[in-house]
Amino acid sequence: MISEQEILNAGILIVDDQQSNVLLLEEMLRDVGYACIASTIDPYAVCELHRKNRYDLILLDLQMPDMDGFQVMEGLKEIETDGYLPVLVITAQPGHKLRALAAGAKDFVSKPFDLVEVRTRIHNLLEVRLLYKKLSNYNKVLEQTVLERTAELCESEARFRRLTELSSDWYWEQDENGHFTKVYGPVLEMLGIRVDDALGKTRQDQGILWNEAEQEILEANLAARRPFLDFVYSRTNPDGSRQYLMVSGEPMFDHCGRFTGYRGIGKDVTDTMRPNDKSTDNL
Repeated sequence: MISEQEILNAGILIVDDQQSNVLLLEEMLRDVGYACIASTIDPYAVCELHRKNRYDLILLDLQMPDMDGFQVMEGLKEIETDGYLPVLVITAQPGHKLRALAAGAKDFVSKPFDLVEVRTRIHNLLEVRLLYKKLSNYNKVLEQTVLERTAELCESEARFRRLTELSSDWYWEQDENGHFTKVYGPVLEMLGIRVDDALGKTRQDQGILWNEAEQEILEANLAARRPFLDFVYSRTNPDGSRQYLMVSGEPMFDHCGRFTGYRGIGKDVTDTMRPNDKSTDNL
């Protein structure tokens, strides 16, 4: 909400070619406590004054020589690019009211002045204007916060990816249906898998012989949604060499406890395992 003091501290510009009207409006505003009042009898000065001071409300006379209030509003539209024109027009011509509103004015008062009506309309317009500014500022802060959080998440993901690369050869994620959604490193080649256009998976052995017992254990862990750590499985490549792979994985769940997939890391541990594999020496 907007406090009464915020309204009384709002910036107001009075524009009227008749000095007597300017003095009357200034006195009326100061009597009720408005503190930031400026005025001019030169319509050509209005746009520059508003560009420098960004008034919360402009009391604008429509009938002025050389440059009328409608022309002033056209100039103000080029400054107020957000589309909100903080103008209360002053007119002695009833026929000008609808035209002024169509031109972007937010309200109007008639000459001769009814001071109670003028004070009420000014107060109401300032309250709306300040609420509009507060909402606009809030949206800017919110937008900046979202940008900062997004940047933090991207940085965090990049850092996590780098740490994963340092600690493993590959990283993978699957959805609840077993489709690969993220793949970093030679995951598919290590698993003997290719990914189709629908992110599905099929085995692509190309002469590779897998240890079926180990594969069954791995697939059973996945099917039961169990976490597994440093699980080693092997395969015999077309050239007869044996290759050992170590993989760790964990199931993922959302805040409601619903299973959403798996994620894990893996690496080639052939160099570590080979001294213990006597059969490799005979291949």
